[in-house]
Amino acid sequence: MASTADIRNGLCIKFNHDIYKIVEFLHVKPGKGPAFVRTKLKSLTNGKVLDNTFSAGHKIDVVRVETHTFQFLYAEGTEFHFMNNETFEQISLNRDVLDAPDLLKEGTNVMVQINTETDAPLAVDMPASVVLEVTYAEPGVKGNTATNATKPATVETGATVNVPLFINEGDKIKIDTATGSYMERVKE
Repeated sequence: MASTADIRNGLCIKFNHDIYKIVEFLHVKPGKGPAFVRTKLKSLTNGKVLDNTFSAGHKIDVVRVETHTFQFLYAEGTEFHFMNNETFEQISLNRDVLDAPDLLKEGTNVMVQINTETDAPLAVDMPASVVLEVTYAEPGVKGNTATNATKPATVETGATVNVPLFINEGDKIKIDTATGSYMERVKE
């Protein structure tokens, strides 16, 4: 058993008869009253996110996990297929378990957290950013903007990302997987 002092991003815990991953947390010490930890938890079984507040010193049940590198092979409906880079064993996960399934390109390496008690995959950690090619973007018109204008662009995985007006079809762009937002254009 651990306490609220051990809470960190990415920690997997048992809570309300389910397994949750801590997405965000904030330790709050008000001027009056006891301290508490405000958390945002994501269910690893159905993908739902809920907010919860733990009082300071509250005991939490931590799930032991191992992290392995897997390569994304292909998507088939709502099932995404991955291969372990060490053992070449293949697993399939539901789309709801993934944080940013629309930004996943075939051949991308991801970190999969596996429950050591049941050997069941729990969560997939995407790389911090991905580089994807723009397949469709409206042409940007000069002079019709005041500041920081963006336009929607479709990338090779089918996701739509807001990009600056100077991005054209065929450009490669770096996308932040946590927010799904444009970071920069990549020159090759």
